[in-house]
Amino acid sequence: MTIFCRGIRGATTCDENTREAILEATRDLLQRIIAANNVRPEDIASAIFSTTPDLTAEFPAVAARELGWLDTALLCTHEMAVPGSLPRCIRVLIHWNTTRRADEIIHVYIRGAHTLRPDRSMTHARTGSPEEWRSGG
Repeated sequence: MTIFCRGIRGATTCDENTREAILEATRDLLQRIIAANNVRPEDIASAIFSTTPDLTAEFPAVAARELGWLDTALLCTHEMAVPGSLPRCIRVLIHWNTTRRADEIIHVYIRGAHTLRPDRSMTHARTGSPEEWRSGG
């Protein structure tokens, strides 16, 4: 069995620039990514979090630490201030050691970030299994 390092992408938005809002939005995003892909924390090689320049109250990586990602390399960075870009946005790129093919990975875009990738959006109303999500069910 061959193990690959694959990327899982995700994004979410916050209602406000507060520590609580940033951590809650990041936890929600990470929990959905974990559930959709059956990710075990010990299989995560690293994660890069980025925030738009209007989010400064907390590092999103704190939420990952709170979820038990204690031995995972984490990095937080700010994005460029591009005119017209989505405000109060948190993005993540997780490097995941897995046997899955790239087309089997479920990328998660929620809240206001669903507009970035409507083809990958997961609304709060989404139900069913990850297999149903992949097939568009």
